[in-house]
Amino acid sequence: MRAAVISERGIAPVVGEFRAPEPREGAVLIDVDTAGLGGWDVLGAYRLGVEFPCVIRGEGVGRTADGRRVYFGERSVQPFGAWAERSLVPVEEVWDVPEGVDDRTAISMGIAATGAIVPLEQARIQPGENVLILGATGTLGQIALQLARHLGAGRVVGAARSADALQRLQSRGLADAVVRLGSTDDVTALKDAANGGFDVVLDLVCGAPLLSALKATRWGARIMTIGTGAGRQIQLDMADLLFRTLSTIGTGQRPPADRRAIWLRLLTIAREQKLSVDYLDFDLEHAAEAWAAQVAGPHAKITARVRR
Repeated sequence: MRAAVISERGIAPVVGEFRAPEPREGAVLIDVDTAGLGGWDVLGAYRLGVEFPCVIRGEGVGRTADGRRVYFGERSVQPFGAWAERSLVPVEEVWDVPEGVDDRTAISMGIAATGAIVPLEQARIQPGENVLILGATGTLGQIALQLARHLGAGRVVGAARSADALQRLQSRGLADAVVRLGSTDDVTALKDAANGGFDVVLDLVCGAPLLSALKATRWGARIMTIGTGAGRQIQLDMADLLFRTLSTIGTGQRPPADRRAIWLRLLTIAREQKLSVDYLDFDLEHAAEAWAAQVAGPHAKITARVRR
């Protein structure tokens, strides 16, 4: 079968022939229609305990032998994955896609949207509160801006490094204000956008942006950190955290039934709230280009058409 294959850690995928999965008890064979790629694929999914060569794991939508249209996340049976004509997935990780949900929505409401809604709900946004999304231009950030509004935020601010991507957020009406990070004075820029202080910060990047954001919060603020794109280590002045709460949230380490319930709820929210996401579409034969785009930071959800 055709597949995007990683031969060793740190090496970009190459499209070629790969052995097809065979039936196995407790797993489902899926003919893949559409595959998705995310930050975890290029940053950490192939570090430890991985059998090489392997297919890009990703997430996808496809069909089972009995014709069910299903979604599956980044938990294919090794060495298989979504970026191939066929994958093998544990039965509990195979979820029926509701009628009327397109492939790209099913994928973007999976890993990315779960990463947004879990910490935002734990932050318990109160009506009218000011919410900051650090790293707002990626898929998770775009969804988080819209979910924050849905959960009651009065003012939603997006911060990131790309001026062009931030401008697109505002042109789509996803943020009340945006802040370009990396200036000579990020703290002042964030304070100016904070409307008296942020009550909730969803931090997707950590590092220096998190430290700057803390100074733009007010007492009682809840800071939820789920990413490390701007650095894993911070030198924190505890005075900046006084009367505030900083939490690190794991969004994917939940039983499959719980993750499926969150996903189904997000599909309903996406329909009712008309959630929008920027997409960057490829096909399987251009998996190397898709991989490079994800490494570079696409400010969009990357998908690929596997079968036509």
